[in-house]
Amino acid sequence: LLHFRTRTFATMSASMMMSSSTTLPKIIVNARASGKSAGQARMARRAAPLARSASFLSGGSAVAHTKSTVGKKLRKAHVVTSATATSTEGETFQYQAEVSRLMDLIVNSLYSSKEIFLRELVSNASDALDKARFDSLTNGVAVDGLEIKIRADAEAKTLTIEDTGIGMTKSDIIEILGTIASSGTSKFMDMLKEKGQGEGSNLIGQFGVGFYSAFLVAQTVTVITKNNNDDTTWQWQADQGSDGFTVKEADEKLERGTKIILTLKEDSGEFADNMKLKNLVKTYSEFITFPIKVWTETQVPEEVVNVEATAAAQKVKDEAAEKEGKEPEKVKDVMKTNFNDLKQYEVANESKPLWVRPPKEVTDEEYNDFFKATFKEFMDPAAHSHFVAEGDIEFRSIVYLPGMAPFDGQNDMQAKNKNIKLFVKRVFISDDFGEELMPRYLQFVKGVVDSSDLPLNVSREILQEGRVVRIMRKRLVRKSLDMIKELAAQEDKSAYNDFFESFGRQLKVGVIEDEANRKTLAELLRFSTSQSGDTTASLAEYVGRMKEGQKSIYFVSANSKDAAQKSPFIEGLMKRGLEVLYLVEPIDEITLTNLQTYDDKPLVDVSKDELDLGEDTEEEKKEAETTEADFKALTDWMKEVLGDQVEKVVVSNRLGDSPCILATSKFGWSANMERIMRAQAMGDNKAMEYMKGRKVFEINPNAAIIKALKAKAGPGSSQMAKDQVQLMFDTAMLTSGFIIENSSEFASRIFSMMNMTAEEASTEAADTPVAAAEDKPAAAKSDAIEPEILSDDPWK
Repeated sequence: LLHFRTRTFATMSASMMMSSSTTLPKIIVNARASGKSAGQARMARRAAPLARSASFLSGGSAVAHTKSTVGKKLRKAHVVTSATATSTEGETFQYQAEVSRLMDLIVNSLYSSKEIFLRELVSNASDALDKARFDSLTNGVAVDGLEIKIRADAEAKTLTIEDTGIGMTKSDIIEILGTIASSGTSKFMDMLKEKGQGEGSNLIGQFGVGFYSAFLVAQTVTVITKNNNDDTTWQWQADQGSDGFTVKEADEKLERGTKIILTLKEDSGEFADNMKLKNLVKTYSEFITFPIKVWTETQVPEEVVNVEATAAAQKVKDEAAEKEGKEPEKVKDVMKTNFNDLKQYEVANESKPLWVRPPKEVTDEEYNDFFKATFKEFMDPAAHSHFVAEGDIEFRSIVYLPGMAPFDGQNDMQAKNKNIKLFVKRVFISDDFGEELMPRYLQFVKGVVDSSDLPLNVSREILQEGRVVRIMRKRLVRKSLDMIKELAAQEDKSAYNDFFESFGRQLKVGVIEDEANRKTLAELLRFSTSQSGDTTASLAEYVGRMKEGQKSIYFVSANSKDAAQKSPFIEGLMKRGLEVLYLVEPIDEITLTNLQTYDDKPLVDVSKDELDLGEDTEEEKKEAETTEADFKALTDWMKEVLGDQVEKVVVSNRLGDSPCILATSKFGWSANMERIMRAQAMGDNKAMEYMKGRKVFEINPNAAIIKALKAKAGPGSSQMAKDQVQLMFDTAMLTSGFIIENSSEFASRIFSMMNMTAEEASTEAADTPVAAAEDKPAAAKSDAIEPEILSDDPWK
């Protein structure tokens, strides 16, 4: 049974209640389906038993049993529904509702935050102002002073929201405020559409429950309203937890509009602070068309004459003049600063929604100012894109590339940021979308999105349909990448270089994660190369410089550019004049591994086995075969000495001066990747063993130490020769980027080799005859020569 308590009407028309008969089940179902917050989850649980029995009455006769004695409290009206039954179709019943339970669900389960109430009430006031403006245009009666005023009284614990909109008549109050889920704005929109005048409307309301969000913070809600079509100012009042409301003629008289007075709950005193209210207006309603004025109390400095100080100065002046026998002169007034209390309404929403204007009408200065004001930035953006998306879903948007990376850790892609702000008809909905609207590699992009027809849930905090979100995300990503491409295409490369220095790692993550846009992102990558000098080069620039007959794009990974330049893996490529990309960031190698090819040219790691440096001539092939056969006994012996430490020992075609290197097999981690994965705190050691590349020991047949070993190799080789092979292997581990597992054994071998060298030197000195000093003339003493380091390479 639905109970209404009233003092001003005896019989309630069933038609006033039928308007919501289909809306309420949708509200409950949608709230349960969204499942995005604790409050909504609670609503779903509490709405389950009501789903079978809760809705407003419709489709039958309604009889209200009332006692119409004026001045006396009327009994609750028991509204009974009729049941239609047929012998063939069975009985049909209408839903009923327990109003107090339903109100509790709406107030406490639809909204995730208390502060949402102000957004809802301000949106209602904006709709009322829009209706008043439309009414004036239709009837030819001018209206002025369309505004919203907000004022809190901390002592009385009240909050007043007043607008000069269209107001309500008595019947409007009963139908709109007295019927839950009856949206006056929705009906007004339907009326406009019937007349063909609904295009471009900025009306916000949809569900007819936003008004009741006032009970999130209010114990009592009082509405005073006046419509131009009614000479009487009416008052509506209801308490939290009650199942009815009262309507009466108001003591206060309004010219036009509505005033809502909230008597705040004990735990909602924070909303009696005008400064907090001003901040909430800036957060949720900053771009409402009409001025929103918030009561402020400030102190204004004023310069006034300090009478006492002036009199004292004049006295001193007079006394000095009297002593000197001169006429006294008037001193200059001594000033002081007084602070006067200034209490007035100030406009809180001075920013304008820039995105609703055509892009051609907006200047760069306006775009920059909007960016800095909206996102609290102090630098101009690097670029912006202003566009209108049309099709299945229509929205307007402005997206920006920041001028620099943030200082507060927002550049961390694992952190959740709030850089995309979603608006519906210029009312802020949320900026808490995570990766729903932007992939994580583009979360540095800042922007606003405004749409008029997004499928929101009742609390207007969550997008209901995943398809719509996917469409918006796809268009935002495309526009963002187009904006970055335009920046990269500018003749002055400094702007893009600065941008890439700040956000290049994010774009590399995009190459790894976003397969659909991988080719586009590849065009935006920049790397240092062996021919780029102090600048960076794109992959397109590398391809443009490739030598004739070159089929691959070569890269080497290292800790720094200097280390990459000295890598033994690129010695042969440098001699051939081949350009090499220097990958100096941990993510670089993973990025190019996922990219695999660019412009149909494979990306090749020069530290891998079986490196193809291009077509060899017949003479070069024969020479290589001869050398390999000549050193086969040495390579077989070295493999025997090293055992399972290497997969094989081969003669290298890529070395210049270095005697040896350690390459890795094609389908395993490189030395650089192995070092990176070792550093992962949550790495899987078992999986790491499977992913390690097999080591291939490559020797330089032209190196002196290799030639010396060739002479010592064989079944009867000395332990010293074997130790030299092991020491070469350990040194190659270091120069190739690997980590030596047993550093103490490596150090022991170094010391043993040094001891042997020292012993040999001592033996040679002992065997050398010493001539008598008297038989030789004294030699001239020579100056000491400081040793000169010619190279960092230990093999030179």
